[in-house]
Amino acid sequence: MNNGKMWLVLKPTVGIPVFFAGMVVASLSIHTSILLNSDWFPAFLKGGQKAAAAAPAAAPAAAATAAPAAKPK
Repeated sequence: MNNGKMWLVLKPTVGIPVFFAGMVVASLSIHTSILLNSDWFPAFLKGGQKAAAAAPAAAPAAAATAAPAAKPK
């Protein structure tokens, strides 16, 4: 173990839960800041409802632009 002497100062029954609690707090704070400061993350968590609604509207426009290119000369 690389840091084996640390457990002489701090018991594992205290150090391991403190480490995991610190990781939980850090993870939650990072995700909360991303959620509050971005516009794509909330949409991603909702399952991409905007992208699913926009996809059928974009499909006919793509077909209309592809049709003239497919005409033979």
